[in-house]
Amino acid sequence: QVQLAESGGGLVQAGGSLRLSCVASGRTFNNLAMGWFRQAPGKEREFVAVVSWNGGSTLYADSVKGRFTISRDESKNAVSLQMNSLNPSDTAVYYCGAAFPGGPITRHYRDYTRYEYWGQGAQVTVSS
Repeated sequence: QVQLAESGGGLVQAGGSLRLSCVASGRTFNNLAMGWFRQAPGKEREFVAVVSWNGGSTLYADSVKGRFTISRDESKNAVSLQMNSLNPSDTAVYYCGAAFPGGPITRHYRDYTRYEYWGQGAQVTVSS
């Protein structure tokens, strides 16, 4: 079992930045690929980014490439999502997910059904 807990959501103006964090406990963190997904009201859960078990490989959705950065800190069992140049279309509940195996990262990690464990979600609201 893996428990995930997100933090760092909030309200920000368009053009601003936020940093989300997700702390994992339970199963060995460095065996897992860690991903971020988001879900806006009335829409399906959407892939945002994923990082491999060792941080050596990442994959981003086209909509966030160049604006968002995913990283992991093994010492804290945590994965972060730095979000810059936010716009109202980024408004959603952001979920942290854990998948096994931890890599190599392929296009299949874009599929939320690939992930076994999820956090409770963090609301991100971007005002225009």
